[in-house]
Amino acid sequence: MSNNLEQVREAVRDRYGRVATNVLNTKSTDSGCCGGSPCCGGSSNSTSCGSDPITSNIYSDTELGEIPQTAALASLGCGNPSALAELKPGEKVLDLGSGGGIDVLLSARRVGTEGFAYGLDMTDEMLMLAEHNRAEAGITNVQFLKGVIEDIPLPENTVDVVISNCVINLSADKKQVLREAYRVLVPGGRFAVSDIVIQAAMPETVRRDIEAWAGCISGALEEKMYRHLLSEVGFVDIDIEITRRYSLQDITESGGSSLIASFSEEERGALDGKFASAFVRAHKPA
Repeated sequence: MSNNLEQVREAVRDRYGRVATNVLNTKSTDSGCCGGSPCCGGSSNSTSCGSDPITSNIYSDTELGEIPQTAALASLGCGNPSALAELKPGEKVLDLGSGGGIDVLLSARRVGTEGFAYGLDMTDEMLMLAEHNRAEAGITNVQFLKGVIEDIPLPENTVDVVISNCVINLSADKKQVLREAYRVLVPGGRFAVSDIVIQAAMPETVRRDIEAWAGCISGALEEKMYRHLLSEVGFVDIDIEITRRYSLQDITESGGSSLIASFSEEERGALDGKFASAFVRAHKPA
C-alpha cells in the first residue's frame, strides 16, 4: 500500500472532511457523548450514546463536560490516549491526526497552562472544526497544525509525549509515521497511542480495499509487526495492551457490513474476535 500513499490520503481526507462538515452544520443539542461518525464507517448521523461498539463509551462524563459538544460529536477514536498517557503538568504533547480536537483539548487541560498541546491534521474541515472547538472552550495553550503524520512540521526533540487515537492505522506508510514520532520526541519521551490492531493475518483482498483502509479496518497492523516497527525505528520499553476486542458482528454494526460480507467462511472464522483496540506504549531512549 505504500505505493498508494496519496490515494489512501485522499480517501481518508474525503471521509473525515465530510464528518467535520456534518458536525459543523449540525444543530443537534441532545447528544453529550462521542457517538457520531465512528472511525470504522458507522452512520455519521448517529448521536446516541453507546450506539457504536468501537467509538462509544470512551470518555467519562467529566471529560465530556470539559469540552464543546461538537468536539465529542466529531470523535472518531477507539481509545482515550490523553488519559492513558498519564500526562503531567508542564509537558508538551502532540496528537497525530487530531481531528475535531477532543484529545488535544483534554490534553491541554491535563498539562495545564505551563504545558502545551499540538494537534496535527491534514483535513481543512477538521482543522476548522478543531479551531472552533478551541475557541469555544477558551483554551489558549493549544496550536493546530496542518500537515501529514508522515512528515510532522515540528523540529526534532520538541515534545514530551506523542499521542494518537485510531489514526496511525490509516497511514499507508506506518514506519515513516513512527520514525517521525521518534524524531520529534525529546530523549526519554513517551509514545502513547490508541490504535486498531489485528491478531491474525489480514486477507490480501482486504489490504487492497481503499475504502476499508479509510475506514480503519484494512490498515490495521498485526500486533507483532507493530512491535517490530517500533523497535526498528529506535523505541524501547514497547508494550501493547488490548483494551477492547471486536467480533465481526461489532464491525458490521460499526458500518463494515459490506466488508464482512465479502469474507469467506474460512476468513470469518480466522478473523472473528481478532480485531482489537489497543493502547500502544513505548519510550525514546533517554
